[in-house]
Amino acid sequence: MAARSTLTILAATLLAGLAAGCARKPVKKAEAPPPDSLPSLVLETTQGRMVLELYRNQAPKTVDNILRHVAVHFYDGLTFHRVVPRFVIQTGSTLPDYSQVRTSSAPTVPNEAANGLKNERGTVALARFRDPASGGVQFYINLKDNPELDFTARTVDGFGYCVFGRVTEGMAVADAIGRVRTGIVQGVEERPVVPVIVTRAYLLEKTATPPQGAPAAPARP
Repeated sequence: MAARSTLTILAATLLAGLAAGCARKPVKKAEAPPPDSLPSLVLETTQGRMVLELYRNQAPKTVDNILRHVAVHFYDGLTFHRVVPRFVIQTGSTLPDYSQVRTSSAPTVPNEAANGLKNERGTVALARFRDPASGGVQFYINLKDNPELDFTARTVDGFGYCVFGRVTEGMAVADAIGRVRTGIVQGVEERPVVPVIVTRAYLLEKTATPPQGAPAAPARP
């Protein structure tokens, strides 16, 4: 009986020690998600296929707004309406006949250009008008480094243009679009003579679901 009591005491002591050791063990910090978990937007165009990795952590409002419109197929059938060789290619507002999509249901977003990302070759950024907070659904791909478009407090237009992604596949397609013949079409410069069409835009990553509350598809003329 005494031996059994001794064994019971020793077992209890051992278990208590193990429990205390586990309690003192530091909790491992959560690691940053791997790049593969970032939303990837596929643009299928008449010039080829591109994949854009979107930086939701650095530009959450911008990316969410883009994804809401991808969810309702807003970009399907639009064109790259602005092509400037060795500078940028831009899409998000114009149909193949160069009529404008009605974007009254496409809200603007706060300017998130001060996120530390730069307008480098291959990055994707939100286009806008003179008002720093006038960006919404139009975006462009940088064909070269364009530091003059970055956020900086030293310039008159210090807000800059918000970078929210990067081309991870198909940069050669972006370059090819940048080389198409352009001219003045319907009184507007820098438009491809033969429209370059986004035939389909969709998310590649299953883990990157669009945010809740996607808007209804904007009306088109």
